[in-house]
Amino acid sequence: MSSTGGASQSSFLSSMMIFQRKHSEALFEGLLLNGRLTFDQLVERTISKSGGSAVPKREGIRKCFNKLVYAHYVERCPKPQPNFDPLADEQPTSSRKRASKIVEKVLSLEQKVVCTAALSDAERFSEIPYLMERSSNANDCHDQSVAGAKRKHESLGVDEEHKIIAENEVLWRANFEKLIFCLKKKFCAERKKAKLKLGTLSIWEAFLEANVTDKDNKSVTSPINGILDKLRQKEGGSSMTLDQVKGVLNGLEFVSTSANPEQFAFDLNKFAETCRNDEIESLVKKKYGQEAYVILRLLVKQRCPVETDQITDMTILDKMKVHETLYKLWQDEHIDSEVRCIISTEMGRALAFRISSILLVWRDGGVYFLLQKVFATANINYFVWRVKSTLQEQFLDRLHHAALNLRQMVNNMVELQLEGSKDETKLRKRKGILILALIRHDESLMLFHDF
Repeated sequence: MSSTGGASQSSFLSSMMIFQRKHSEALFEGLLLNGRLTFDQLVERTISKSGGSAVPKREGIRKCFNKLVYAHYVERCPKPQPNFDPLADEQPTSSRKRASKIVEKVLSLEQKVVCTAALSDAERFSEIPYLMERSSNANDCHDQSVAGAKRKHESLGVDEEHKIIAENEVLWRANFEKLIFCLKKKFCAERKKAKLKLGTLSIWEAFLEANVTDKDNKSVTSPINGILDKLRQKEGGSSMTLDQVKGVLNGLEFVSTSANPEQFAFDLNKFAETCRNDEIESLVKKKYGQEAYVILRLLVKQRCPVETDQITDMTILDKMKVHETLYKLWQDEHIDSEVRCIISTEMGRALAFRISSILLVWRDGGVYFLLQKVFATANINYFVWRVKSTLQEQFLDRLHHAALNLRQMVNNMVELQLEGSKDETKLRKRKGILILALIRHDESLMLFHDF
């Protein structure tokens, strides 16, 4: 997913509060490192990782694993051998004949197989059943009950054979959709937090803690009552009124949902897009100067072609400096230019008035031809500018190259350490600085590639 696998793994594990529970980190780390594992393989790995501490019991590991599944951090893999007949799928049905006028999206053979292999949400997040055997030990009775939030799964009536299959044959994997959402939420929380005033910081934190979003991976939604409850637990939060809290939420660009006006939503995708633009604008400022930063920021906000004189007027910059900066940005393929043509009405009327006597003589086809010629000489050409559609892709490509260079520099430091260089302390410090830069770089890569 990014150039630094270790950084990404640590980011995943640190972004989820659920890993504070016992055995959760070991279970999830096994899925991140191995991709797909059965529950039995995960149990063996977790027991081997216990070291000198007490060996965890299988039922305790099962409970912890089911919590990960219930929270949608872990899911079952798609069907390994989906039943799909390409010949039967291509045969037109009577319903298709009747609805022939409706344009249907044509899927490739690979896409159809993937759709067939995909599991429903109920199947993807179906937990491993607890022990169903009758135990003579009364102390084990509590292990046979399912938590109230999981009682809906008991209706499946899973028998012993089903349980064995779920443990020994079913492959499990990390749910990367959930992980990316957690990382996106954490990233946006930290970026937004740095820009907030002291009085609004507690409301922002309370909003995130009161999040009730389960299926929406694009926004964070929290009810106002939940926000107030979390806010009262913070220092100075109990003194804030409802109107004050709503005023701050509206000022932070939160919107009340259409389904429930008492719920507020924050668009993570929109904020991530703003962060991406900020990253690019910051790089442009370092490379080309303040004028280029102001011009690019204007073009990003306008989201449409802007004429050269308009850029000069709106940025209040020197006209020659604007032309020079636009040329540099265009030459390095940051922006696109387009020549447009307009007809000056006043100039056309003046020319037509001057030759009106000639127009009166040529009343037939010649009049039309002459009018066209007159207005053609009155054309005015001008340039418009817009942000290049591939600007973010170019920036991401540069990030990949920079990450590769940093990784090579770290590897060189490691080789010098293995060779027994005299400057061991200096090499260790340099390597630490490079690794920190690589981790920060990994966040930028996730912002442009994954968010």
